[in-house]
Amino acid sequence: MLLEYWNAAPIASIIFVFTLITSIYAFNNSELFGKFMLHPYSVSKGNKLYTFITSGLIHADWMHLFFNMFTFFFFAFKLETMIGHWQFGLLYIVSLILSDIPTAIRHKDDYRYSSLGASGAISAVLFSYILFLPLSMIGVMFIPMPAIVFGVLYLIYCMYMSKNSRDSINHDAHFFGALTGLILTVILQAGIIPNFINQLSSIWQ
Repeated sequence: MLLEYWNAAPIASIIFVFTLITSIYAFNNSELFGKFMLHPYSVSKGNKLYTFITSGLIHADWMHLFFNMFTFFFFAFKLETMIGHWQFGLLYIVSLILSDIPTAIRHKDDYRYSSLGASGAISAVLFSYILFLPLSMIGVMFIPMPAIVFGVLYLIYCMYMSKNSRDSINHDAHFFGALTGLILTVILQAGIIPNFINQLSSIWQ
């Protein structure tokens, strides 16, 4: 089973295992935890720029890690087989960085604000997957719905929560990660838009 995943999607396999290892290790290492987190105030001063990447290698707690890796597991391996190996790696890393830039700008004057987790890149993976298979079914709270419907609701939710939420979740990273995933997939995958339209039009055929 593990060998099958490795052969089909080696980049996703490496990211999955490495993120698990670094996240679990950071749970018991507060120094690494603090060093890897994205700190917009420091970034605005030209420091800790590497945290645009390292913040995606750690998570706040076991539940945060579980939900991100659960989503990654169900979409990333399949996506790599569709989009290609180096294309998947590029999409993941670039999305990890770009999804956090709006957060870094928005909180550049807030010394107390930090962000962590791979949610931005995983949102990119999910929305890239939706471009390939918009009519595939995604279960949300045990309610199945077409991926395209989920995608629209997800973006609306992220926009609303970004403006109104007071929780500790970085909804901006989710939203901009999703947009980055869409844009990069269009750039990297020739013919993805006609494929997307053809699948949607098949509903009325």
